[in-house]
Amino acid sequence: MDDDDDIVEAIGELLRGEGHEVDSASTGEEGLVVLRASPLPDALVLDVDMPVLGGPGMAHKMLLHDAGEEKIPIILMSARDDLPEIARKMGTHYVLKKPATLKGFLAILDRALLERDAPSSA
Repeated sequence: MDDDDDIVEAIGELLRGEGHEVDSASTGEEGLVVLRASPLPDALVLDVDMPVLGGPGMAHKMLLHDAGEEKIPIILMSARDDLPEIARKMGTHYVLKKPATLKGFLAILDRALLERDAPSSA
């Protein structure tokens, strides 16, 4: 999820090329709709600064819903210098500073997928 359509498209193409299924969203509200669909995703890539509902707000709503979303690893992306602090407050240790390399992105995604808890099917 990112409000920059070029980033959404590039990440989608990259992940599909690696054999992943991808759903994308340009706003947090669209992201919640995608998230409520079944099955739950294996990981989320969230931009910190999206209009109306950014990454931190999205993570908060996921925790409130409590239908398995709280177990989905969140990879938080931003060019902000305070990204590690924001990630810590959100409870994620998967951070990707923009601009990122493809190799760096895939490495953090692989790590998040290896370390994840299986979400419930509720």
